[in-house]
Amino acid sequence: MSVTSKFLAAAAATAMLSGAAFADGMGLMAKDAYARAATPNAKAGAAFMILMNHSDQDDRLIAAKSDVAKKVELHTHIDQGEGVMKMTEIEGGIAIAAGEMHMMQRGGDHVMLMGLNQSLIQGNTIKVTLVFENAGEVEIEVPVDNERKAKHGGHGDHSGHSSD
Repeated sequence: MSVTSKFLAAAAATAMLSGAAFADGMGLMAKDAYARAATPNAKAGAAFMILMNHSDQDDRLIAAKSDVAKKVELHTHIDQGEGVMKMTEIEGGIAIAAGEMHMMQRGGDHVMLMGLNQSLIQGNTIKVTLVFENAGEVEIEVPVDNERKAKHGGHGDHSGHSSD
């Protein structure tokens, strides 16, 4: 392999992994993570990311925690029909098969932050611990991006979530 080829391969690998947090060498990683407040001055927010399992073993995200909120849960949206979506806690966690990925996105599965202890201020970073069945606890740093637009669908109204 030429020097140029090695350089290009290294640059491509660096670009692919930018913004990724690895799970203690277990082959799990969170990519493109960000958090946002439900509304300005909200008592609730959420974190989104792509969970990637580069290991040869299936795993399951069973919980999440963060000092930024009184209560942290894994949530999803369920279609109630007639355009009505209901947010609910995910029972049993989120399976991530070996070699697969899972999107945690607005309008779908996400980490719900209820009873915020601090404001989610644009540009700040929060720490979130992801708890996996096999890989254990993995702490990631999540940038706050209240300005990012949803790629697919809306995020839903979190105004009913607080743990005051």
